Amino acid sequence: MFDYIVVGTGPTGAVIAKTLSDDKKTSVLLIEAGENRDKDKAIRDSTFASELEMRFSPRYFWQGEGVPQEGVDDRSFEWTTGRLLGGGSSINGEQYVRPTSAVFREWEKLLGPLWSPRRAILRFKKLEKYNGQSDNSQFRGFRGRINIRQAPRNPTTMADKLTAAIERATGYPEIVDYNDPRTPLGPFTRWQLYQKPDGTRESSSSAFLSSDIMLPNGSGAKGRKLRVFVKTTALRVLFSHTRAIGVELLKEGERLCAYARKKVILSAGINSAQLLMLSGIGPAKLLRQAGIPVVFDNSNVGKNLRNHTLNFASFTTNPGDQALPQGDPNALYAGGAFLPDPSGKDPDRRAVQLIGIPAEGTLTIAILWLRPKSRGSIKIQNNDPLTIGLADEGFLMNPDDLESVKNSYKIYMKAIAAELKAIDPSYQLVAPTLEEIEDDSRLEAFIKENFDHNHHQQGSLRMAPLTRGGVVDRRGQVHGVKDLIVADASIIPFTVDGNTSAAAFLIGYTIARQLKKKANINQKHRKINELHEADGE
Repeated sequence: MFDYIVVGTGPTGAVIAKTLSDDKKTSVLLIEAGENRDKDKAIRDSTFASELEMRFSPRYFWQGEGVPQEGVDDRSFEWTTGRLLGGGSSINGEQYVRPTSAVFREWEKLLGPLWSPRRAILRFKKLEKYNGQSDNSQFRGFRGRINIRQAPRNPTTMADKLTAAIERATGYPEIVDYNDPRTPLGPFTRWQLYQKPDGTRESSSSAFLSSDIMLPNGSGAKGRKLRVFVKTTALRVLFSHTRAIGVELLKEGERLCAYARKKVILSAGINSAQLLMLSGIGPAKLLRQAGIPVVFDNSNVGKNLRNHTLNFASFTTNPGDQALPQGDPNALYAGGAFLPDPSGKDPDRRAVQLIGIPAEGTLTIAILWLRPKSRGSIKIQNNDPLTIGLADEGFLMNPDDLESVKNSYKIYMKAIAAELKAIDPSYQLVAPTLEEIEDDSRLEAFIKENFDHNHHQQGSLRMAPLTRGGVVDRRGQVHGVKDLIVADASIIPFTVDGNTSAAAFLIGYTIARQLKKKANINQKHRKINELHEADGE
């Protein structure tokens, strides 16, 4: 029996568990299906970041595949995230990108001032321990638990050339700090990364589940009541009528049940939608077909799944240009940019993310379309918790998304290629070729053939009123039941315009603060009632 049970140790789950257990009177059980791999070289060493996302080893990842994608010639992509302490933050590419104020204005309009740009910035400052340059330090935090390293300190010639080419091609000047809300657009040489000052990975595990928080046996340090179960899979939420009272678990082959006095919190990322459905919350027809008793019929569960698109352009380079800065292999990237819609629509708002990926003799530019209109879904196949859900991400199903990706090549890549060549003739665009970019049907074929999966899943359990496609309210409370919360990227109401980890940390911290605030209010009410009863006696 615990006060709170939290499922998942990624950015949201870890920060919630730590924040709630700061109150030494509060007991928290944190559940992780994988193991603690923080000391593994492949996890700790940032130079393995891109390699990890290519291998998808069962040692670190959930093993699964999504359904064939009609929009990209029926190709299938992995359906996976981190299965280890720290979740996705332990295996991702380490890029730290806050959602812009434009995104939070949409959230605020739908959900109220709790999600306003001003409050979001204040909470980001509380979370950050920023180690880098900024035009205005008032927007950055320096005393939080999450180390953010701005790298590299001395960009390579390759990064400088790429940044100069993007600046000339787009007209957007180089920026120092893309997470400064006043400078959301433009090219830059210095990515901000989830790294400690020495360049090692900073995951949610290292930031919020470190040795100063937990003891090896799972009991909390300095009186903290935080217990962590690893190698433990959550099977379903337990209910008494419509109140969540606990979680059924599979711990190292043994079935057991853990109970919560106050709240059950799902922070399982791509697995949260399946957990809700297995627990009886979702489309009633689908649940009955699977033999699952319906606790609350909500057809919105598993819908509105969104993901950014991911494509590439490859260049030859000057053999004399270093791929990464001398002595700084943890820099990982050769600059990049955030740009608006290449068609000219919404010129002040992010829509395209460019990432320079260097290697000896080549420069690859990853192209992310950040404002997709396509929507996918997650469904359960049956009532077996160990059977993977059916994930259909709906890539490029809305024709506007394909046109936007094509424009990213036709307008941005074509111009950047010309400017790079003018700066240094060694830089030649080789894939796609200029001929392919100028031929619409060939460009479309290139995009579909070379389309890649982007692990920025969001929105399948949308944070919104029930009548507007919602599954949870503005505080993560699941509609139709009591004492059940979802807190992870699956509740994002409008697509974020960058990597999802920063948004996930913010969601976790915001909801944890709301829970503590409510707990403090309830405690005051109890004390007042006790005083009144004493006076009556």
